[in-house]
Amino acid sequence: MAVRPPSVDAVARELADVGLPHPLLVDAARAAIAAGDPDSARARAEDLRRDLLRPVVNATGVLLHTNLGRAPIAHAQVPTYTNLEFDVTTGRRGSRGRNAATLLARAAGAEAALVVNNGAAAVLLVLAALARDRDVVVSRGELVEIGGGFRVPEVMTQSGARLVEVGTTNRTHRRDYERAVRTSSDAALVLKVHQSNYRIVGFTAAVDVRELTGLDVPVVVDLGSGLLDAATPWLLGGPPSWLAHEPAVRQTLEAGAAVVTFSGDKLLGGPQAGVVAGRADLVEACAAHPLARALRPGALVLSALQETALAYLRRDGDAIPFWRMATL
Repeated sequence: MAVRPPSVDAVARELADVGLPHPLLVDAARAAIAAGDPDSARARAEDLRRDLLRPVVNATGVLLHTNLGRAPIAHAQVPTYTNLEFDVTTGRRGSRGRNAATLLARAAGAEAALVVNNGAAAVLLVLAALARDRDVVVSRGELVEIGGGFRVPEVMTQSGARLVEVGTTNRTHRRDYERAVRTSSDAALVLKVHQSNYRIVGFTAAVDVRELTGLDVPVVVDLGSGLLDAATPWLLGGPPSWLAHEPAVRQTLEAGAAVVTFSGDKLLGGPQAGVVAGRADLVEACAAHPLARALRPGALVLSALQETALAYLRRDGDAIPFWRMATL
């Protein structure tokens, strides 16, 4: 005679001390009973609880640990309501993200800035808004893949831009860019991508942003890491030695880049976000693109990013947890 299995609800009630909402306990109980092992329900429920996001101690020695959320952000209480898209002076609808973007532009020395939800989104939006159905010139040595499978050629395809490869993996010269722009029927821009997670050494050659500014097309630079200023005026002791070869947003714009994209949660030390900064007309074109709404961040991100930008403008590195730890 077959043994009747216990009821799902009865098993779920026995798991109340696990600390999960009842519907999740029911899921664990149902899965255990379906597997013919009701006694495994507790282990299944505890596995569910362990999979939830929770605080951890970063003892890895890596301050910007991708798997631990990159830069820790300062704990700040966000009000229930904010003037996210409300102009308190006129009483009319305002622009989402305007404050955080304006502050970041000021801190980076850019004419304008736009905030989206991550660094890859910033690159995608720039390409879609400025180069759809047009040519984008990129060095073969900068067609990178970074963590999570982000590949520049694939992002280019999704944006609708046409990739024009120049140079070789290890050596690219100004004349390579110049020839590609000259022979293209519709070159939109030159894209340079920071090789953040690898290096090509030995017999190499690369072209500086300053050398590309006379090509009659905008130069867009994806810096990724988000170092705002190589001089690090927010640090009393000046830039640490490990930043010696790290490109910075302010200096890249000063060198002639029309647009720079970077992340908010790396060397910037803020929440996960992507920033498009540079010439006002190009940033405005990105903001007007339909993708901009799909990629926009929420109130929590914008509030945290605003506080991060204010800390930079106050030159208060201690207010940014990453820089506080990095200079110990």
